[in-house]
Amino acid sequence: MENLKWSSFKQQLQANTERILQFKYAENQWVDAAYHITEIKQAPITSVDCGGVMNAWTEIIVQLWEPQGQQQDRAMQVSKALSIVELVEKALPLNPNGIVKIEFGNSRFDTRQMLPKDVIIDGDNLIVDLRPDAVQCKAIERGGSCGTNDKGEECCTPAADVKPKIQLQNLAATAACCEPGSGCC
Repeated sequence: MENLKWSSFKQQLQANTERILQFKYAENQWVDAAYHITEIKQAPITSVDCGGVMNAWTEIIVQLWEPQGQQQDRAMQVSKALSIVELVEKALPLNPNGIVKIEFGNSRFDTRQMLPKDVIIDGDNLIVDLRPDAVQCKAIERGGSCGTNDKGEECCTPAADVKPKIQLQNLAATAACCEPGSGCC
């Protein structure tokens, strides 16, 4: 699945307001039903990659928190999550093309930002199936390669500018052209 954009994620929420919103962060591992959406962050990213190319994108990060000691049988309804989204968007218009990430961690799982691999309807549930985000070389994304080529050169570094060679002349050796009447001036 390609990275999920905020507009698509929000549309899926809006189409399933009566369902229960659940998050699966690993095989058979679910965010506890007592979770809270503690904040929604918009992070404009500007970077320069190893090939010297500037990149820009936006991430919309939904942060989940499991409170200690709270017990709850069912997770929040999608409509509750949408009310939080609406509250956030009154103060901060979110980029519809932003890449959705879910930030989560608990005592058994280090806090990290994950990407929705899939959004699944299962009975009364809307399940956001998460996968870890991965580091990737932008040169590969552009169709290039990364690392060292067969000549031992770094292939994702910027190409060196080729400077023109200039022919230097010894003007002292051609003094005769600058004598009065020589026509050089």
